Amino acid sequence: MRKLRIAVLVSGSGSNLQSIIDSIQSDHLKVEIACVISNRKDAFALERARKVGIEAYYVGKGSHSDEMARNDALKLILDQERVELIVLAGYLAILPENIIKAYKNRIINIHPSLIPKHCGHGYYGIRVHESVLASGDKVSGATVHFVDEGVDTGKIIAQSQIDVEEQDTPETLSQRVLKLEHFLLVHTLRDIASGKIRIGE
Repeated sequence: MRKLRIAVLVSGSGSNLQSIIDSIQSDHLKVEIACVISNRKDAFALERARKVGIEAYYVGKGSHSDEMARNDALKLILDQERVELIVLAGYLAILPENIIKAYKNRIINIHPSLIPKHCGHGYYGIRVHESVLASGDKVSGATVHFVDEGVDTGKIIAQSQIDVEEQDTPETLSQRVLKLEHFLLVHTLRDIASGKIRIGE
C-alpha cells in the first residue's frame, strides 16, 4: 500500500521529528518522510534526518538572502519531493501565502498549548509555558491544527492535556508538554494516514 508522503519542517533539535521516525521504524506509523527542511543551518533535526537517509534541506537567510527566493526554493523542494502533507514541528518561521494556498488543508502544526490560549504572534518555545504559569492555568497541553494564513488560527484537529503541577517551572512544564506533543503528533498522523482525518478538502 502506498504511504502518505510528508515533509517535516523544523527549526531546532527535532525531537518531534525523532518521534515520527521512531514510530515509522517500529511500524506503528505508516507514512513516508519525503524530506526534512529547516530554516536554520545548524538545526540538529537535519542530522537526525541524514542519519536515517532522509533528504535534508536548509532553506534560510544563509542559503537565500532574498525572501522571495527562499519561498520559491521551499515550494520547489515540496513539489519535487511530491509532498502530500506538510508537518510543522517546531518550525519558527511563517509559511508564505503561496505555499499555504497550494497546500490548503494539507499543512498541520503542533503547538505547545491548548489553543486558543497562549498562541499567536510571539508565543513559541519557553514563552508559551511562562504564559501558562503566569496566568495560573490549572491545565496545559498540546494542539495539532491545520495551518491557514493566520498564526495558530487554523482549525483544531486534536488536543491533549495535562495538569499543571504546583511545583512546575516553565522548563519542567515544557518537558512534560513536549512528551505529550510526541504522542499527539504521531497519533494524529496515524489518523490522517488511515483516512480517519481527511486532508486537502
